[in-house]
Amino acid sequence: MSTATYTVTGMTCGHCVASVKEEVGEVPGVTAVEVDLATGRVEVTSDTQVDDGAVRAAVQEAGYQVA
Repeated sequence: MSTATYTVTGMTCGHCVASVKEEVGEVPGVTAVEVDLATGRVEVTSDTQVDDGAVRAAVQEAGYQVA
């Protein structure tokens, strides 16, 4: 199991959190996504090494930026 942590900027509410979780959760190999709204911390868990670019693209697709 592998875990990667990102800091996402621009999230302000529960809907923001849900959008990020949904988009990142669709990245192949991702098994779990935990988001802390207060800090912007996004923890991505996977069974294998997940493509960093795919996670960043998913965050952008949700409308936010990885710091």
